[in-house]
Amino acid sequence: MMPRDKGSSKNILCSCRILAGLIIGVIAIATFGTIAYAQDIKHKMFNSPRQAFNALVEATRDNDTTALLAIFGPEGKDIISSGDVVADERARERFVKAAGEAVKFSKLDNKTVLVVIGKDKWPFAVPIVKSGKQWIFSTKEGREEVLNRRIGRNELNTIRICLTYVTAQREYAAKDRDGDGVLQFAQHFLSNKGKKDGLYWDAAPGEEMSPMGPVIAHASEEGYPVKKHEKPVPYHGYYFKILKGQGPNASGGENDYVNNGKMTGGFALVAYPARYGVSGVMTFMVNQRGIVYEKNLGPQTEEIARAITKYDPDKTWIKVEIIKSGLAK
Repeated sequence: MMPRDKGSSKNILCSCRILAGLIIGVIAIATFGTIAYAQDIKHKMFNSPRQAFNALVEATRDNDTTALLAIFGPEGKDIISSGDVVADERARERFVKAAGEAVKFSKLDNKTVLVVIGKDKWPFAVPIVKSGKQWIFSTKEGREEVLNRRIGRNELNTIRICLTYVTAQREYAAKDRDGDGVLQFAQHFLSNKGKKDGLYWDAAPGEEMSPMGPVIAHASEEGYPVKKHEKPVPYHGYYFKILKGQGPNASGGENDYVNNGKMTGGFALVAYPARYGVSGVMTFMVNQRGIVYEKNLGPQTEEIARAITKYDPDKTWIKVEIIKSGLAK
């Protein structure tokens, strides 16, 4: 996929309402990270399009990454894994479910077959093409479509999370959470044990639920990994980091949100893709004003985004049009 240089998720968001249903563009396997990727793996060929597709369904159902790499060939790594284990597993489950509902082989020409699956008639992104007397998945042709669908879906979800974060911070600051008489915003996603100093805490039966769920805490830079020293787990292909100040390009100018250890001056967030060009392209920022901005930071996205400490969208950051994208609901 060719990353978008200028753009804006406005293009991807306008098409996302169409692409949202085309979720079967990803055959992502949760166990991919535990199996070595063989560069010299051969691209498997089949006697018919039906045999090829049946093999794909079986390998997906069995979490057989080795078989999937053979089916898609050396270029199939990004199709199989987005870097987000949870999202990958859900995509796999959706694919198997849809394939069990209905399968139709649509002949585009004498050498190209498109597979349409599910009761909602989703077109599978990777066509099956004839090579000599046999058939093979045209991974190179379908890869960009797979990534476009995945990225569009992830970016749309991330923008929604940015807006949810704004609502959650406002809800958090509506009460004195630590009894010190100061209404403040949360400086963390995950609360320390026994406290409510973050946007998420384990609520006991009958206790007030936290403003945000645990999945965002898993995806935050502050941690909450499954095991010690592991990286955070991305959510919908993105990582999230709370920002505690703003720079000169922000409305109102430079300002630290934290005063005397309390974050009372505002709040902000940056969200960036776990795998640039695979799980997402755009990086997003939002602060207490609730306006989401986006920018393509390029191949060094993770390094650049991790270095961001303040909300400071200059003219290179583009405002996301929430109403036009259908997000303001």
